[in-house]
Amino acid sequence: MSRAFLLILLFLQITVGVKASYLIIPMDESQTNHLKAYGITYWVLQKELPVDWLLNYRGGSFMMKYLQSIENELIVRNVSYEVISDAESNQIFEMISSPASNTDIMKLEKYPTIAVYSPKSKQPWDDAVTLALTYAEIPYETVFDDEVIYGELPLYDWLHLHHEDFTGQYGKFYSMYRSYPWYIKQQQEYEASAKKHGFEKVSQLKLAIATNIRDFVAGGGFLFAMCSATDTYDIALAGQNVDMIEGMFDGDAADPMSQKKLDFSQTFAFENF
Repeated sequence: MSRAFLLILLFLQITVGVKASYLIIPMDESQTNHLKAYGITYWVLQKELPVDWLLNYRGGSFMMKYLQSIENELIVRNVSYEVISDAESNQIFEMISSPASNTDIMKLEKYPTIAVYSPKSKQPWDDAVTLALTYAEIPYETVFDDEVIYGELPLYDWLHLHHEDFTGQYGKFYSMYRSYPWYIKQQQEYEASAKKHGFEKVSQLKLAIATNIRDFVAGGGFLFAMCSATDTYDIALAGQNVDMIEGMFDGDAADPMSQKKLDFSQTFAFENF
């Protein structure tokens, strides 16, 4: 093998190494599939490979060491990415670390185990959280009253809540949908679950669920809530020592002074409602 050929081969190896040192997954307007981008980042963490989360840099982009297998997966999932050199990655690190820049780097090394609090009978398209996670190809498990009451929440890192009514009023759909089969079925399922776990009312069961979730968060768990889960959660906690539910939901009249008896010291985020 000639000396010239060896030099050319060495040059090509160095060039490839320079050009393919890091992969960056932008999360700004240049990204064609943001949900899938989160999914591929989760997939990389599952491979026990570290990821740098570039906070406030191009929409919160992700950067990782270049591997052909990762690039192949990015292509398969149609996620926008860029291949950058060591020099370019160093420039990004320097810019982010500058005191004048409102940016930071979070090192991700462990993929979270995710649970979604959702009724087993609910159709997949009824829950925006499960729709998003499924599309992003991020694995999750569904939990509901049984799993929470049995103390299984500490098995997970993240808990997601969608449109659950923790006050036991079934989302206040009574006036319009009380005669609909789906409403009747849901009420029957909730009442059976309450009885199964030793509660006289659905509102009492849901309060127990809310307090278990509160303890989960106090123990270091992450909680993401959306839709009615955000406000009914705090309403249930604030009203834990008073009957604020009308008879059509729990069989007896609400305390007429319930509004004045709410305890806002028990809530997560809201007060004076």
